[in-house]
Amino acid sequence: MPTQTQPAAPTARTALPDEAAVLDRVRAYYTSVDAGDVEGLLALFAPDARYRRPGYEPLVGHGDLRRFYQGERIIAEGAHTVTDTVVDGERVAVQGEFNGLLRTGERVGLRFADFFTLTRELTFATRDTYFFTPLV
Repeated sequence: MPTQTQPAAPTARTALPDEAAVLDRVRAYYTSVDAGDVEGLLALFAPDARYRRPGYEPLVGHGDLRRFYQGERIIAEGAHTVTDTVVDGERVAVQGEFNGLLRTGERVGLRFADFFTLTRELTFATRDTYFFTPLV
């Protein structure tokens, strides 16, 4: 006689973060970076956060992020306009436009996409940036 199998017990699921709180953190990032508030934006990243961006080695931790935002970043000033966001638990996808001035004096306007993952404390664990520019 065949034995019946018991249904698998439901697995414990980590509570998903509040979508509004996640979006507030992402908006705070763009506000901080556009204002040149390095300390404010660093507070949004986990101490061991990893940021990947075209043309740079991965930035890991607050020290690398500070060096980038205080000196290595080729953008002198500008403004991000977020046009679309998608939140999936601790992951956020962002599309937008950036208009600003490079350190060379050149004006730039381009589209970008950012992908964030957040920790339970709602700090950024990772950020990946892509730019929409003709390359090939």
